[in-house]
This record gives sequence, structure tokens and C-alpha cells, in this order.
Amino acid sequence: MNSNSHQDETGALSKEAIRAELVARAVALQPLLREQAARGESDRVLPVEVVDALAAAGVFRLLTPRRYGGYETDLRTLTEVSEALGEGDGSAAWVGMIISVTNWLACLFPDKAQEEVFGTDPDARVTGVAAPTGMGERVPGGWRVSGKWSYNSGAPHATWAAVGALLKDESGAVVDQALVLIPASELTVEDTWYTAGMKATASNTLIGRDVFVPEHRVLSVPAAAEGAYPRASREEALYGSTFGPMLLLCLVGPLLGLGRAAMQAAVEAAAQKPLSFTVHSRQADSVGVQIQLAEAALKLETARLHTYRAVDEVDKAPASGGPLDYAARAHVRARAGFAAQQVLEAVSTLLNVHGASSFADTSPLQRIWRDAGVAARHAGLVPAVGLEVYGKSLLGITDRVSLMV
Repeated sequence: MNSNSHQDETGALSKEAIRAELVARAVALQPLLREQAARGESDRVLPVEVVDALAAAGVFRLLTPRRYGGYETDLRTLTEVSEALGEGDGSAAWVGMIISVTNWLACLFPDKAQEEVFGTDPDARVTGVAAPTGMGERVPGGWRVSGKWSYNSGAPHATWAAVGALLKDESGAVVDQALVLIPASELTVEDTWYTAGMKATASNTLIGRDVFVPEHRVLSVPAAAEGAYPRASREEALYGSTFGPMLLLCLVGPLLGLGRAAMQAAVEAAAQKPLSFTVHSRQADSVGVQIQLAEAALKLETARLHTYRAVDEVDKAPASGGPLDYAARAHVRARAGFAAQQVLEAVSTLLNVHGASSFADTSPLQRIWRDAGVAARHAGLVPAVGLEVYGKSLLGITDRVSLMV
């Protein structure tokens, strides 16, 4: 399927057909991802074969505009693809998801910026760090930006980066928090990603010193959080999606896939693995094991139900009159973190079932456990923040805890 094969079709059926094919491609990559996962961990970067396979499957173009050769799908497709990839390898799923959603983010900028990113390179790969750990000073025509941005997943594969900065006026006062688009060639990468899990994401630190960023490559985060994007108005519903929920819910897809992989590994082993120090020659014969597997399955189902219900709300909002209101966004933030915790609890239960052999270097469960543990601690998924945001909203308390809602 090329990027234009469904261009003349309209309606849900066309979207579903495109989604089904893209998800099928992701599923087809699972054997390769499993085969290369240990190598990716050892090298602390995705093997080139994996990156090339993700590109060939269209993963990086999921949310790129059709006018630039992309699929221009939706959050549902991204989440289902990420989940399928996560069943094969968490790091590959994470990098694919990050590049896809940051490509979407780049399309919120003015058209001139979009043309610079995608116009001559339909395969452009944007990565980014939203935390405003950079500083921009006003200069003629734009801003002079310097900073260090940590945890830039997929850094080695990026052609552009969207990074956070506080913008100062001529007097030195901070006037805005922004995301700025910078060519990857104008930034350096510091090798800092030494972690217990998600090792192959190569989420290293970007460094920029006195980089000139023209005005059209600046996106105000407070304005974007309220649905005000500087892009030109056109019939592209995807780019009317709500800012915070889009950038938060996408994080859950790889975790859902990791949970599925853990369940599959534990169930398959239970059919033949003995339950030591008991009369059971197979774990599957133990009522205790049966109960734990059922509990883990329900936790994973809970995570999926929360995630996909929220995802569908985000996808439907542009056609329903605009961005989600604050109460709906607060609800999404809470559900994203809650879903991530449900996956962690399920994985922990599944390791209890499988036992100490889960932690053998040859066991996929130990990598799943580590990858899920790291991914679920992303700042956008911190459960206490999501619950506070949602609780305040339920009580009518207007204090803002985070712009990323």
C-alpha cells in the first residue's frame, strides 16, 4: 500500500482499512523485533535493520500529512500500531511512536515550518523534548536558543527536533514557554542514556548553543494547550486534535504491547513449566496460577479499555467542534497514568506466576519488566499528577498543575 492508495475513499471504512493494513504490517515485524531486541539493548540503540523496517512499514509516516506523502491517520491507528510493535520490542515501539507523534507536532507550526521539515524530505523524522530546559533570547527575525534537552528518544534517527524553551524579551523577562523546531544537524548529542530499561531508545541529551530559530518555527505551549495552533486552516482534522491528550495518550500504546507480550509468555510457559515444591507438574493445573493469570488479564483489559476510550474521544473531538474542554482533558490525563499502572501491576503478577526464571538473561519477561518499568515512569504518565489534575477538576478547583493536560 502506498501513501495515496486510499486517498479517494472517505468515511470510517477507508480509515479502518488503512488502519488494519498498517497494524498488520506492525504485527509482521514482531519476529524481527524479538530477534533484534537483545542486540539493541547491548548496543543501546535500535539496529539499523529495525529502523529501516519501521520506515518501510510506514510507522514514521503515520501522522504525517497526505500532502507530504504521509498516511495522516489518527491517534487510534498510532496506538494500535504501537501496541503491536510493543509485543515485539518495547524500545522499537517507543521510538516509532515518538517519531510519529512528534511529526504530528511539527504540523501544528506555521506552514512555512512544515514545508522546511517535510517539503523536501517526506521521510523526515522529528523527535523532541517538551520540558522547557532551553532559553531563547529575542533577536531580529526570531530567537537565539541555547539549552540541554534530556531523554530525546530516537535521537540518532532524527532529522529535526522540537525542544522546549522559555522565551525572554529584550529586558530579560520570560514572556512565553515554547517548543522550537531545530534541524538535528544544528544540535549535538551527548551520550547520557544509561538505564535499566528501554535501552535501545537511545534517549540521549540534545545540546544547542546560540541556535537561531526563526519566528515561524516557534510554537507557544500555553496557546497550544488551549487549542490555538499557528498552522494555516485547512481540511485536515488530525491537526485539530487536542494538544495535551494527543501527546500523553500516545505513550500508553507501547506499554499495552509489553503487557500483551508478558501475558503470552506466562501463559505459554504455564502449559509445561512445573510449579516447584507442589504436586502440580504444570503451573496451568494450579488454581492459584489460574487466578493470578485471570487477574493480570483483567488489569490489561482495564488498561486497554481506558486507553482506547480516551483515544477515541480525542480522535472524534475535531469533528465535534474543536479541542476537548479542560474537564475532558483532565480525565484523559488521569486515565493515561492509571492505564500505565494497570500494565505494571499485571506484569508484576505475571512475573510472580512465572517465578525466578523470569529474570534469566534469556527470558523475554525480564526485558519486558524493565522496559515497562521505565516507560511507565515517563513524566506524562506519573499517576499522582494525573489524579491530582483530575481530582481538582472534579471539585471545580481551577489551579493548574501542568500545561500538559
